[in-house]
Amino acid sequence: MNRILFKAMLVVFVFSMVASCMEEPYSLETAQIFTDNMVLQQGAEVPIWGVTKAGKTVDVTYGTLSAKAEADENGKWLVRLPKLSLGKPDSLVVSSGKQRKVFRNVVVGEVWLCSGQSNMEMSVGCTWARVNDSEKEVSEANYPDIRLFTVNRGTSFSPVDTLSSKGWLVCTPETVADFSAVGYFFGREIHKTQNVPVGLIQAAWGGTIAEAWTSAETLKNLQDFTQIVEQIENLPTDKESLAKRYEQDNELMYAEMAKADPGIKGEDTLFAAADLDVSGWIKMKIPGMWEQTEVGAFDGAGWFRMSVNVPKSQLGKDLVLSVAPPDDADQTWFNGVKVGESKEWKVVRKYKIPAKLVKEGKNIITVRLLDFQGDGGFMGTKDDFTLSSADGWSVNYAGEALFALGYNKQDVKTLPLALGNPNIPTVLYNAMLKPIIPYSIKGAIWYQGESNVGKAYLYRTLFPAMITDWRKQWQQGDFPFLFVQLANYLQRNAEPMEDAWSELREAQLFALKLPNTGMAVTIDIGDGNDIHPANKQDVGLRLAFNARAKVYGEKISFSGPIYQSMQIDAGKIIVAFDHIYEGLKASDGGKLKGFAIAGEDKKFVWADAEVVEGKLVVSSPKVKNPVAVRYAWSPNPECNLVNSVNLPASPFRTDKWKGVTQLIDN
Repeated sequence: MNRILFKAMLVVFVFSMVASCMEEPYSLETAQIFTDNMVLQQGAEVPIWGVTKAGKTVDVTYGTLSAKAEADENGKWLVRLPKLSLGKPDSLVVSSGKQRKVFRNVVVGEVWLCSGQSNMEMSVGCTWARVNDSEKEVSEANYPDIRLFTVNRGTSFSPVDTLSSKGWLVCTPETVADFSAVGYFFGREIHKTQNVPVGLIQAAWGGTIAEAWTSAETLKNLQDFTQIVEQIENLPTDKESLAKRYEQDNELMYAEMAKADPGIKGEDTLFAAADLDVSGWIKMKIPGMWEQTEVGAFDGAGWFRMSVNVPKSQLGKDLVLSVAPPDDADQTWFNGVKVGESKEWKVVRKYKIPAKLVKEGKNIITVRLLDFQGDGGFMGTKDDFTLSSADGWSVNYAGEALFALGYNKQDVKTLPLALGNPNIPTVLYNAMLKPIIPYSIKGAIWYQGESNVGKAYLYRTLFPAMITDWRKQWQQGDFPFLFVQLANYLQRNAEPMEDAWSELREAQLFALKLPNTGMAVTIDIGDGNDIHPANKQDVGLRLAFNARAKVYGEKISFSGPIYQSMQIDAGKIIVAFDHIYEGLKASDGGKLKGFAIAGEDKKFVWADAEVVEGKLVVSSPKVKNPVAVRYAWSPNPECNLVNSVNLPASPFRTDKWKGVTQLIDN
């Protein structure tokens, strides 16, 4: 009987082994953000997810903690580890059946997302811009408990689950050189002050718009983006059809641009003619941006016309025409003949002028400047506008040009959608954020806005919507969202002005109305000649002040003065602020600068300001009955108001008069 039982058991065992061996093999994949050296968020449930065979159980273990989940019908699985505590590095083990993945040197700490455009993407060892003391900062960046993860650039018209990255890297001089400087300086301060490991996730792309970082789900509900999102959703999915559609739409767009531009008629460029009647053109200073003039904010084309006198001694010689870097592209004519064009950004144009085009006396230079987004006009300095010859003769033609409107982008209805273009709504959210959601994070830091300056009023709605969108997608509640207010940039204005940059800063300021947000003011550490200022250390530090106070509960001063209220008293305006701490003062110990005041006529003049009992009293003998005050209301203001801890005041205005971008956006 025992022998019969033994044989039966043996048969069952053999059949079970055979069945086991015959089971179809399957793979176990984790999302690409899970690699060796990663940082897992402390004090929160930690989602771990991936793909395997439908119905299979996946086990995840970290130290003594473990959890499991079953893959759904599509093979997707998500395991949530219980709340993790600080400790020594350990391994994260993911297993299913015989499949097993082990991630080593994993630590628990604070994870922050670092996102935005070029001023966030700009690395510690950047070569296309310069970080202060970059060599020293790179050489000293040995922090085993700071880990860096970079999401490589990518675009997609629909949400994807995969990304490109080198994975989590331990912070060393070799790895930090290519990582976000703002992100690193912020993370270093958090690491040092909180004594915790810090994980930094960089998802940034220079020159990009906020709507590209926002989901279709959210943009659909914003009237300004509903149509473009629907257009994206109706695009063909295969690359061949997509490329064909782009070519067709591109032809239509350029035809619409030409039709909408009064300077072009068919094959003729009317506004480039040397003998053109320019009696209706307006005067505009160069270099400079048209957002700072009566033209206001718009994207499209503008025509500039300059003249230069050539002496008889230069006749018969080839000359070189230098044109300051256009924002964004140019087409250039000399005496009615096209001599060059370029789409290179921030590059001085050097165009050869054949001797046959040069005449004695007055010569006409015409530039059709194309602005695709943000500011439009000429960057650089006055020295970038020259006409010269090889024998050393040179003449400068900067100062003033005649200007006429070309086409306005709003009048062009066809928008070609090219895969790879990062400035299309949703595409960066889809490709660079969606694949890392819902990786557990402490919060996000954000440096962006330059590319939305031309539509600053719309940013009042778009920016809070994007923040709310991220919080909704992550499903981690109102996680901390800390952002940088745009730094000073461009030429300094001699008189008070309307300004798109100031309106964008105002839109950022208004975003503080959202819960759990913080703002780093940088109006004092920018560079008038470079949109990428070198002082990224203070940017990171000021963001960290916000985190230390608002997130980690330290009793420290974290903000510059923020406008609170005003009252009018006997021809003066008294302004009150939050975050003055022990008082207000001028950063240089001198007279307060940057204030302008206006009456009902809305004409601003420079004003005097003095500190009286913790408030500012602002006045001007030119305005007897003032109704409004503005501070630092220009792209590159001369301003010096700080609080007792020397943090700069945010630019502000007390009026609600329509600005240049509100007129455009409406």
